[in-house]
Amino acid sequence: MSAVDVVQRQLEAYNAQDMDAFLATYAPDCQICDLNGAVTQNGRDEIRARYAAMFAQFPENKARLVHRMSLGDVVIDHEDVVRGPNGPRLEAIAIYTVKNGQIARVDFVK
Repeated sequence: MSAVDVVQRQLEAYNAQDMDAFLATYAPDCQICDLNGAVTQNGRDEIRARYAAMFAQFPENKARLVHRMSLGDVVIDHEDVVRGPNGPRLEAIAIYTVKNGQIARVDFVK
């Protein structure tokens, strides 16, 4: 499975708010970070806690892929995220590093 395939599976699971499928795309020791900044989540348990809370708070949350580029094991997504029909909206760039068929690191630009 290519890095793009892994990231696409992750995006689809995120939009379906399917926590098991979403977490399956992440390595057990995956780190989620602010670009050039702090690690915000370290490992699947912390990723689960972050996204379970967000999915509960925003049950209609969806991310739309604006643009994607990839090179080898790195996939960069520009996403337009809408929390709900009348909810807040944000743009983000996610830089995914994929190793051994799972996301090993994500660096977010917001």
